[in-house]
Amino acid sequence: MALDRELALELVRVTEAAAIACGRWMGRGERKAADQAAVTAMRTVFDTINVDGTVVIGEGELDEAPMLYIGERVGNGHPPKVDVAVDPLEGTNILAKGLPNAIAVVAVAEEDCFLHAPDVYMEKIAVGKWAKGKIDLDAPVIDNLAAVAKGTGKNISDLVVVVLDRPRNADLIAEIKAAGARLQLISDGDVAPAIAAGINEEAPDMVWGIGGAPEGVLSAAALKCLGGEMQARLKPMSLAELERCQRMGIVEVDKLLQMEDLVCGEEVMCAVTGITDGDLLEGVRYRGHEVRTSSLVMRATTGTVRFIKAIHDMSRKPC
Repeated sequence: MALDRELALELVRVTEAAAIACGRWMGRGERKAADQAAVTAMRTVFDTINVDGTVVIGEGELDEAPMLYIGERVGNGHPPKVDVAVDPLEGTNILAKGLPNAIAVVAVAEEDCFLHAPDVYMEKIAVGKWAKGKIDLDAPVIDNLAAVAKGTGKNISDLVVVVLDRPRNADLIAEIKAAGARLQLISDGDVAPAIAAGINEEAPDMVWGIGGAPEGVLSAAALKCLGGEMQARLKPMSLAELERCQRMGIVEVDKLLQMEDLVCGEEVMCAVTGITDGDLLEGVRYRGHEVRTSSLVMRATTGTVRFIKAIHDMSRKPC
């Protein structure tokens, strides 16, 4: 069943609600309170959406999360049936510290089209459409940089590569430096840079390194809509994590995952709302009863990207 284009705009209401609810926690150091505000608001608005959805990427398993847990049904139960991937607050540490690029994000696809990724590490490399077909996660770092530079019409020294600043990425960071590419090290939140790589022709050019698997699926959903590409491989760090992958139906845990393994089909939609100011979107603005949001919504079937500015009168009943 083709997903109605109006559903894409309905998804923006979901991310707007999450962003508005948690944006007031900016810089206050209250990670859990901010995340709970976003989760509650997103879940509440989902109940008003004409969709029969199942959360496959969410806040954790049933015993870990009271809302938006993996397997939870969302929407009002009317067709179409879809799988749902959410992160009501991507960048809890970012928001707690008042740093850029905290976002609320949701993606939907037809049933069984998202990788059911457990909350483990994932090695990933992501590029926009300008470098599609140029990446190989198993190739040497210098070869990937040279291929992406050729695809984008740049020199290696022109490239901007976003990497999470973590010890686990130290070797990758050293090799990128040695090759002469430019680096943007981030403390948290690699979904927003991946989306930026899919939209901005100038920079960033690549998002690379080991981060979260659920965030990888969300990034892949956005890049699917934007015509970009991602490759990935799960990196469980313990026997317990390996068994968790297997319980979720992943048999070849060390398989190189292509885009179609992460997000298959063309019926994919993704909506994002800025919570703090970032590379693509402004954060939430509050002024008395008036709240302003900046969002984007994408559809894989058409490749259309809509930027949406909204003014919300919080003294009235939302519709």
